[in-house]
Amino acid sequence: MRVLIVLDHPYTLASAGNVPRSRSFTAAVTAAAIRGATTAGHEVDLIDLAADGFSPVMTRQDLAAWRQGAVVDPQVRDYQQRLLAADHLVFAFPVWWEAMPAATKGFLDRVLTKGVVFAEVPEAKGNPFRNLMPQLKAVTVLSVMTTPDKAYRWWYRDPLTKILFKGTFGKIGIKNLRWINFDRVASRTPDQRQQMLRDTEKRFSILAPSPSSASLEPHGR
Repeated sequence: MRVLIVLDHPYTLASAGNVPRSRSFTAAVTAAAIRGATTAGHEVDLIDLAADGFSPVMTRQDLAAWRQGAVVDPQVRDYQQRLLAADHLVFAFPVWWEAMPAATKGFLDRVLTKGVVFAEVPEAKGNPFRNLMPQLKAVTVLSVMTTPDKAYRWWYRDPLTKILFKGTFGKIGIKNLRWINFDRVASRTPDQRQQMLRDTEKRFSILAPSPSSASLEPHGR
């Protein structure tokens, strides 16, 4: 299985090590997922948005091309080709102001081009969106936040899953949607954070596409 991981953190995957003032738990989680998926024999393709210098801004030229089902940025075209080849898509990012960082949102805006990864059928009854990614069977989100999981779910009402799942991939037609949330990371002990990483590696070492519907499961449940 081909697993495409999209990492969004300014420190890049290079910050996965536990080095003070230059470390990222998001990167550490991503590295754990890569280790697990590789152990399972899956092919892992990493898009490190910060390392690539990806711009989240939809330019005038981008939008004009998007409306015609075309792409003008070769980097976006490369991302699309890698997405179309993926069986499982994984997003990894910290949660800022209760949503994903700008580069992840920009990935949705610029890479998910109408006519390339999805089609819109105006005369369709119900949902007019159709999936043009037949290879893609699942999307997993790995989110890292300081907000308690219960508060994020019940007070803020899961904005990131509403955007990524209900408003994007669920709308396109991907049914296997998984949310793994690492909450209150700043207050966790080193041992607790290490256990989170071990659990992530184990989870991805047994990763397999599933026909089940959306699963919004917090880490540790």
